[in-house]
Amino acid sequence: MYFRSFRVDRRGFALKYFVMSDLGFHLFTTAIGDCGVVWSGRGVAGMQLPEKSARATRARIVRRFPDAREAAPPPDIARAIADVAALLAGERKDLSSIAVDLEGVAEFDRRVYAVARTIPPGGTLSYGEIAAQLGDRKQAREVADALSRNPLPLIVPCHRVLAAGGKMGGFSAPGGVRTKLRLLSIEGARYGEPTLFERLPWMAAPPPRS
Repeated sequence: MYFRSFRVDRRGFALKYFVMSDLGFHLFTTAIGDCGVVWSGRGVAGMQLPEKSARATRARIVRRFPDAREAAPPPDIARAIADVAALLAGERKDLSSIAVDLEGVAEFDRRVYAVARTIPPGGTLSYGEIAAQLGDRKQAREVADALSRNPLPLIVPCHRVLAAGGKMGGFSAPGGVRTKLRLLSIEGARYGEPTLFERLPWMAAPPPRS
């Protein structure tokens, strides 16, 4: 929610308007580093994956959401934080029930994000498969573009969306494709590029399927 307030000087002149917002943000520790969450009265409005330091993560949030103020998270956001941290620790947490605030996000992007949120931990879809669910497989590029604008990584799990043939495709979050690979590895996902795990020894290989 946004609203305007004003101040008047002692003489009754010089009205000064200020844009106020209900956005808050909070940094929290996870298995991959310090993440950040931004929220409004409607739900989670932004997620920030780790930068090189907590300070850098905080600075990125402030650039993305200049009206947000650092604060203790309310109970519903605290639960969302706990679930995100659990997912990044290797638990198969489903984040699809977390309320989100997509105010100002284009309708097509919202539809893409809604489909992406149905992908469970350990699962993947391709850009084309999401486009097909939206009614036109030829819109795979538009799906990729929408996911590149995703303000809610992890909650909208764009890391679970791959290019054709199981190839990684892009990833706009800090760390790029390396971060995407790491997230998929934590979740135990299988896809078309298993040899990449050998090139990244700091990641645990996905467990064998029974």
